[in-house]
Amino acid sequence: MQRETRVIELPEQLCGAVERRFGTRFSSLEEFLIFALNEFSRDDGAQMDEAEQRVVEQRLRDLGYV
Repeated sequence: MQRETRVIELPEQLCGAVERRFGTRFSSLEEFLIFALNEFSRDDGAQMDEAEQRVVEQRLRDLGYV
């Protein structure tokens, strides 16, 4: 089954930083992004308390995603 995909543009510096940091856990930047987006879009994310939500949002900001 073929999935439809989208093309997005990301800053090269951000991509390089993510590849260096997570390259041993994921075979590609795309694999990392699919994992991260799946994790953040799960329904149980709504069950996080506000403090946890702020921590996650700050980490995303630090990585340049937000």
